[in-house]
Amino acid sequence: MPQRPVRIAPSLLAADFARLGEEARAVADAGADWLHLDVMDGHFVPNISFGPVVVKALRRHLSIPFDVHLMIAPADPYLAAFAEAGADCISLHPEAGPHLHRSLQTIRALGKRAGVVLNPATPVSAVETVLDLCDLILVMSVNPGFGGQSFLDSQLGKITVLRRMIDAHEAAGGQPIDLEVDGGVTAETATRCVAAGADALVAGTSVFGKPDYAAAIRALRPKVLD
Repeated sequence: MPQRPVRIAPSLLAADFARLGEEARAVADAGADWLHLDVMDGHFVPNISFGPVVVKALRRHLSIPFDVHLMIAPADPYLAAFAEAGADCISLHPEAGPHLHRSLQTIRALGKRAGVVLNPATPVSAVETVLDLCDLILVMSVNPGFGGQSFLDSQLGKITVLRRMIDAHEAAGGQPIDLEVDGGVTAETATRCVAAGADALVAGTSVFGKPDYAAAIRALRPKVLD
């Protein structure tokens, strides 16, 4: 199937937290397709970030889609709060609750796009039986919890397998599914991810750590697709 345009989703986790609104507007103005918001609870992952109140505050100032990644357990009690706060896509981990199918149904019933996140050690089989409820599959190419980690090459094979699975699903009449990668994404690893089949890339320090956000976002878009 033809390659979709690659979407770039800067991760707010790498922004200056003293200027979150300004930082979010800056990447939106610089050409970001989505804003990626990492929600961490200090339990499911060893870090704490922010909750629905911050998402709601940012929503008033931006029109680009909010790609909300829940690294919390349990996730179900908070789905409605993040939907009401302004999330456009809500993604969660299979390990974050006992009933992934029900969680995805809940997200969709709230009128939001639903995503499943696969940690480096989470097999592709975790998502096989819920493809019909997925709008996005996110492959973690680092262990979740902290920004600035190095890309795990072992995840490229997983991206390739998922690309084939998604293509077969869509060819059979299934809904479109975005294939996103998060962790250690740089200009070099971005090209490899897209070659493996990814069509959305989360980037933290590769955008917010640069002096020119527009140039940083352009650098992540594979030249072969320009």
